[in-house]
Amino acid sequence: MAGLLTAVLIGLRYEVGGDWIPYMVIFDRIAYKDFWGTLAEDDPGYALINWVVIQAGLKIWAVNLICAAIFCWGTIRFAKRQPNPWLAIVVAVPYLIIVIAMGYTRQAVAIGIIFAGLASLDRQTLGRFVVYILFAASFHKSAIIVLPLVALAAARQRFATAGLLMLAGVLLYYLFVDAAIDRMMTNYVEHEMASEGAGVRVSMNLLPAAIYLLYQKRFQQTFQMSDMQVKVWRNLALGSVALLGMLFATTASTAIDRLALYFIPLQLFVWSRLPYIFTEKGRANGQLVIVIIAYSALIQFVWLNYATHAEYWLPYQTFPFGNPY
Repeated sequence: MAGLLTAVLIGLRYEVGGDWIPYMVIFDRIAYKDFWGTLAEDDPGYALINWVVIQAGLKIWAVNLICAAIFCWGTIRFAKRQPNPWLAIVVAVPYLIIVIAMGYTRQAVAIGIIFAGLASLDRQTLGRFVVYILFAASFHKSAIIVLPLVALAAARQRFATAGLLMLAGVLLYYLFVDAAIDRMMTNYVEHEMASEGAGVRVSMNLLPAAIYLLYQKRFQQTFQMSDMQVKVWRNLALGSVALLGMLFATTASTAIDRLALYFIPLQLFVWSRLPYIFTEKGRANGQLVIVIIAYSALIQFVWLNYATHAEYWLPYQTFPFGNPY
């Protein structure tokens, strides 16, 4: 029920989010395309949803609602794999749900699908993860960055699987991502686009990454994680650290900021489990739970009141009270 309510709040928003107008432009452009022309779009998964909605005679709110449902499905599926699902959702609310899901629709769907894929890793189904990444990349091609991190985690255990994952990654890159990376390099790097607050958002991944790297054995022992699971989260943690280094090495902070979005699962994973690794009774450390809730509330307060672009999210408006278009 909480997921359904969240999907409705995300999907039926009206003129909320910094990219509202660009998404309207995409919707209007696809209205003039046929099915095959739609599949030729940069992000065919997202474009196809637009095309189906247009054919049904509906408007942009239907596109947002479908995307919100996919995002919430993946996020909740991942949260339910954590020892404290509600704490994982609390951590997701300030930035992942309010800022990303209500602002960057394509990347939000990709992250939701990655969440679902990471949840499937509990059952050691690595081959299925490739399918999840392919699906996520159809909404935003930069999601492909997660695939090699998982493939490397499986390298020592299953050489054949790791080889197939790496091969799939190469094929996915050349078939779907190559041109998109060229555009990203042109737009974000060559033009040196800077994203205000990128350092803060990258640091939000860095703190749980540092905690995981420092207490990796405690995480493994407390939750009986497999070696492959330990390595997956280790790689995500190391990737978060690498992004901070890249942020200092280039002035194109927007590109780093966008890639950092795919490391957000580390936040939900670490913060929802942290209270359980510093307790002797097997029950959550209540003080740590309160600290994490307060930390999330602080992020929410600071962003809504001091973020440069918060005005694009405020005030919250919803269909049908706003313009349905």
